[in-house]
Amino acid sequence: MIAQIQGKIILIEPTRVVIDCNGIGYELLISLQTYSNIKEKESIRLYTHLYLQTNPDSNLSFFGFFDTMERTIFRLLIGVSGIGPSTAIIMLSSMTPLQIRNFIVAEDVKKIQTIKGIGLKTAQRVILELKDKLIKLYDDSHNISPSFDNSIKEETLSALEVLGYKRKQVEKSVDAILQEKPDTSIESLIKQVLNKI
Repeated sequence: MIAQIQGKIILIEPTRVVIDCNGIGYELLISLQTYSNIKEKESIRLYTHLYLQTNPDSNLSFFGFFDTMERTIFRLLIGVSGIGPSTAIIMLSSMTPLQIRNFIVAEDVKKIQTIKGIGLKTAQRVILELKDKLIKLYDDSHNISPSFDNSIKEETLSALEVLGYKRKQVEKSVDAILQEKPDTSIESLIKQVLNKI
């Protein structure tokens, strides 16, 4: 499984990007959210998801995401019956991952329905299947968009979870440190959190 790709942009369009990684050009499908975050950059790192479509023909699609939250929301969305990767990318192009999370948790059917291709039944199904999962993944502190790089926070929380700590147990400490020092490295952040526990 390829979790991320880092390299130089050799082609970028609103729906796709080609990244040169050690002489190999990887084409990744992206959302407009990711596009707006990377369009001015020369070198980037994208978190990835490889999607295998088995019916009617076997096709591989490679998706790239600016941060782990966007990738997580994408993976949750494509797990809902009736939502394929194309629809999930449209959703992530229409709204930020944080907005999608908040509208689902708030059970705001009308807001979700404003996305192209999402009808009433699909919007209701998304809420029914994902609300509890999103509440567990992202608590209410995500209602306010942080000023720091969310990917650093997510990587740090993932690392701490691997070490055996619960997300809710350490998330406030991570937020507090990042609010004071937004440019803190992941390694330094983990050490500071461990010293506080």
